Amino acid sequence: MIRTMGRKRVVAAASMVAGLSLLVAGCSNGDGEETDSTNSPDSSAAAEGAKTDRELVVWAGATKPINQTFNPFSPQVQHVALGGIYQTLYYYNKAGSGDPMSLLGESFEWNDDGTELTITIREGVTWNDGEPFTTDDVIYSFTNDIAGPAYISGAEAPDDTTVVLSFDEPQYTNEFSLLGSTYMVPAHIWEDLEEDPIEWGNLEPVGTGPYTVNSISDEALTVVANPDYWGGEANVTNVRYVGVDDNAAAQDLLMSGKIDWVGMFIPQPDPVTDLGIGYINTPQDPTVMYTCSNADLGCEGDQTDVAVRQALNLAIDRTEIKDKAFVGLTGDVSPTFALLGRDDKWISPDVPAESPQTANIEEAQAILEEAGYTMGDDGIYEKDGDPIEMTLSSVDGWTDYNNAAKLIEEQAAAAGMTVTAATVSWNEFAEGRSAGDYELIMGGVIGTSVPDPFQIYKDWMGGDSTTPVGTPLEPGFWNFSRYDNDIVDEQIEVAAGTLDEATKMDAYAAIQEEITRDLPYIPIVINATQTFYNQTDYTGWPTEDDLYAFPPAWGAGASGVVLHSLGGTE
Repeated sequence: MIRTMGRKRVVAAASMVAGLSLLVAGCSNGDGEETDSTNSPDSSAAAEGAKTDRELVVWAGATKPINQTFNPFSPQVQHVALGGIYQTLYYYNKAGSGDPMSLLGESFEWNDDGTELTITIREGVTWNDGEPFTTDDVIYSFTNDIAGPAYISGAEAPDDTTVVLSFDEPQYTNEFSLLGSTYMVPAHIWEDLEEDPIEWGNLEPVGTGPYTVNSISDEALTVVANPDYWGGEANVTNVRYVGVDDNAAAQDLLMSGKIDWVGMFIPQPDPVTDLGIGYINTPQDPTVMYTCSNADLGCEGDQTDVAVRQALNLAIDRTEIKDKAFVGLTGDVSPTFALLGRDDKWISPDVPAESPQTANIEEAQAILEEAGYTMGDDGIYEKDGDPIEMTLSSVDGWTDYNNAAKLIEEQAAAAGMTVTAATVSWNEFAEGRSAGDYELIMGGVIGTSVPDPFQIYKDWMGGDSTTPVGTPLEPGFWNFSRYDNDIVDEQIEVAAGTLDEATKMDAYAAIQEEITRDLPYIPIVINATQTFYNQTDYTGWPTEDDLYAFPPAWGAGASGVVLHSLGGTE
C-alpha cells in the first residue's frame, strides 16, 4: 500500500471473529492512533453460506493438457497454488482501495528512513504437513536464491514472531512486492531440495493455505479443504480446476451448469446472466503488444527499431479494436501505465495521458520516413531492401486477443507495415515470452494492486527484471520486452526510496518520458475483466456492493481469499 503517513507506518492485525474468514488489518494514522479495521472499505464478511461437499468447478484459463506443477516459482504454476495453497503475508486487493488484509502477517512497521521493515507473523499457523510456520520460513522465503528480492541486505528474527528485513536504500514503495507478492514457502522442504527448484513439479505442495492438492491429470486437478487451516476449514470442501480448449467451449460449459466460476471474455454476457449466473466486470489490467525491443540483449526483428514501434502505436485504431474485438467492454489505456481515473495524479503533464484512440496514418508514415524507411512498390515500407515484417502471436482460443490481433494486422498494413497475426498454444506463448523468442505478442500486463504505477515500472520495465534472449526470465521477473533504460532504472530507485509525493512525481515524470517514447509495450486497452459465477449453489462471491477481493478465478492471491469466503446455499 503506497501513501504518505508521516514517516512511520504501522499495520496491526485485526482479530479473528466468529463467522469471519479474513479481516483487513488496521492501520496507524499520522498521529499513531489505530483505526477500526471493521470500517475499512476492504473489510469482508466471510462465508455466510453452509458447509457443502458439492464440487465447485473452476476454469482459470488452462488448456489441455494441464501443466502439472504447483511450484510457486514456476511460470506454469497452477493458479490455485497462489493463494489457495501458498500465501503471502498480506493480501492487497487490486479491486479496492483500502488497507491490506492480514494473512500470515499480523503487523508491520517501517523505520523512519525506510531501510528496515519489522514484521510480526501470525502465531499458531501450521504447514499442511503438520510442521509449524516459523520465522525461519519467512526469512527463507525472502532470502532464497530462487526468487528472494535482491534489494534485501539482511533478514533476522529477534524472537519467535518477529522478522526484521534490512535494506541498503529506502524501500517504502516496494511494500506490496515484499508483503503482497512474496509467497511464503516451507524452509524444511525447499532449502535441502535436490531437484532443480524451478523445474520441480511439486505435486504434493506443502502450504499454509485453505486447500491441499487431492489429484492432478492432463484433464483436471482437484483440491480439498485443509481441515487444519489457521482461518478455519473452508465451507466449500471440494474444488476441481478443469482444462478447456477455448473461450467458446468454456462458455458452453458455464451455460450448461458444468462450470461454476470462470474469469473469461464473453462478448455478449446477457444470454449467460439470463440463466441466473452471476456476473461482474472489473477492468484493471492493460492489454498490450509485448515487443521484444532490445537488440543489445538479443531481440531480433523490425520491432527492435523504436521508429517502427512508434509508427505501429500510431497506426492502431483503438476505437475499432474496442468496438469489434472487445464489444465496448474495455477501458481507455494510458501509455504511462497509470490506471486512468484511479491514478491520474501520477501522470506527468508533459506526456499524453491517453493512448491515441484513432489511427494517424500520416504521422506513422512520417516517423518511418524520417527514420530512413521508404515505401516499396507493394506498399510496405523498407530499409536497405528489407521490408517491415513482424509476427504478432496470441494464444489460440483467446478470441478477444485473436480478433484484436487480426484488426492490428489490417491497421498496420494500411500504414505500410506487414504484421502477421498468428495463434500459438498457451505453452508456446509462456515459453516464448519468457525466453524472448518472439517479435510481437498480444498479452496482458498485470495491473497494480495499489493506486500507483510503481510496480509496473519496476517489474515490467526495470533492467534488473529481465535476462538476455534465450535465457528464461527468473521467477518474479516480468520484463518480457528486455527493456533496459538507465534513466528508468535510476528513477525506479528514487521512487522506491521515498514517501514524498513530489519526489515520486518527478521520478515518474522522468520514467514516463522514456517509456512513452520507447514503447517497449504498446498499450491497446484496459481489458474487460469479466467474472461469471454460480450464485444458485454458492454464496459469498465478490460483488459490486462488496468487492472484498479481485473476482476472477485466475487472480493470484485473490483466488484463495475468494474460495475461503464461499459457502453453499441452504
